[in-house]
Amino acid sequence: MVSDEELRQIARKSAKEKISFYTHFVIYLAVNALLIAIWYATGGLGMFPWFIFPLFGWGIGIAAHYIEAFRGRAYEERLTEREYQRLKESKK
Repeated sequence: MVSDEELRQIARKSAKEKISFYTHFVIYLAVNALLIAIWYATGGLGMFPWFIFPLFGWGIGIAAHYIEAFRGRAYEERLTEREYQRLKESKK
């Protein structure tokens, strides 16, 4: 059985991971908005949209961070529970 203190530590870690993602996402939006503004101010619509390279490259990192912060732990816990049940059944 998991104690209240252990649950609180797990919840705190999960909250920190989510806050870290939100911070990363806001920085991503701000930097890419600045890059788009620079592109627009230096020729804009007549030029190749070079800002797409950091936008998509960094976007891959954002997607991975999202998966880790919001989906990673739940998936890990499901697999752990499944493996636990399998081992428990095999001991019978």
